[in-house]
Amino acid sequence: MTATLLQLSPQSSPTDADLHDLRFRALLGGVAWDALPREVRRRFSKRLSGTDVALYRGLVVEMRVSRLGSLLAQFCRLFGAPLPLNPRPGHGAIVSVSEDSRSGGQCWTRMYARPGRFPQVIHSAKRFAGSTGLEEYLGHGLGMALRAEALSDGIAFVSDHYFLQLGRRRIRLPRILAPGTTRVTHRQIAGSSFLFGLELIHPLAGVLIHQQILFDDVD
Repeated sequence: MTATLLQLSPQSSPTDADLHDLRFRALLGGVAWDALPREVRRRFSKRLSGTDVALYRGLVVEMRVSRLGSLLAQFCRLFGAPLPLNPRPGHGAIVSVSEDSRSGGQCWTRMYARPGRFPQVIHSAKRFAGSTGLEEYLGHGLGMALRAEALSDGIAFVSDHYFLQLGRRRIRLPRILAPGTTRVTHRQIAGSSFLFGLELIHPLAGVLIHQQILFDDVD
């Protein structure tokens, strides 16, 4: 499997290329950041300016969904389908990342191949805001606050709480209504390869969704 990272920069300049994003470093702290693998630091300090877009292509190598997880994924289609709907591994995935000029964060678009059907497309925005300093807005008013944690080989993003955004009003969902803890990991494998992991764990029902996607990047 070959995966690539492409930079589409119709309006880029040498000055843009020299920009560095220090926001993830600020979340983790200097000591924890400096201990990360060099390739991880490089990916998370890349600042996409103007109309730049980064495209990552990978392969879903592991996918497990419980019956409750499948029902939850279908229910979440009311909020833009933020959870993967294809319960099987072995299919391609593409992720694009760009700057969100409105919030000062990043726009993420994930596309999952589905045999015999149109690919599933998931949109979200990472915002450097809120009580934890980082949150992911999933669409249709639903979002989650994230805590960033340094790993020996990468970074983990763990949900702190979920919220509904209704105009200017922000409602924090009580834990009893939350689907569980979402844990997203980015782990360095070797060279240009890294592993993306997604787990949704309910305190009573256990693991609802477990996904692993192998990516490569090429500068």
